[in-house]
Amino acid sequence: MTGLVLKLKPKERVLVNGAVIENGDKRSKFSIVTPNANILRLADALHPDEVNTPVRRVCYIAQLILSGDAKPDEGMLQLNRGIEQLSQIFTDEDSRKILDKTTAELQKQNYYLVLKNLRSLITREDRLLAAARYQ
Repeated sequence: MTGLVLKLKPKERVLVNGAVIENGDKRSKFSIVTPNANILRLADALHPDEVNTPVRRVCYIAQLILSGDAKPDEGMLQLNRGIEQLSQIFTDEDSRKILDKTTAELQKQNYYLVLKNLRSLITREDRLLAAARYQ
């Protein structure tokens, strides 16, 4: 059996094809075998008010695709542009590796891993923005 395997903590919520599903009191694991299902772990979701930096904006595009609120073909173009812009800012070796992995996952249309990889850049972005404020 192939597909996405979700491991949920107690009371964790996930959005599946527009429906919010909440896990029970125990950890659980289940497989999504339907191809192209729209799935977003709500713990990974950004609130629209939080979308105020370049990395968060690109994350939000991936999130919209995962939630089914944006068409993949339109979002893919925006994601490609956003990742290209981020690659001009994040020039260190570790960030470049993350962006390269993100681009590879985008080409495979694996939007969950695109979002996961991009989210790992948020703390780096926060440090860069904080340092720029104090200069």
